[in-house]
Amino acid sequence: MVVTHRCVCGATLRYRQDMTGTRGGTGRTWQCADCGTPVPGRVAEQLRHQHPS
Repeated sequence: MVVTHRCVCGATLRYRQDMTGTRGGTGRTWQCADCGTPVPGRVAEQLRHQHPS
């Protein structure tokens, strides 16, 4: 099953490459690589482990 997330900017996030991550005091946060909108933590963790094939 492939998880996808539709960002408010219209981008479809499917893989880790579609996000940028930053380390913070409580862990890592993920944003859309196109616009910088935060991606919900649970969705980001699922996307982070998917690999393009």
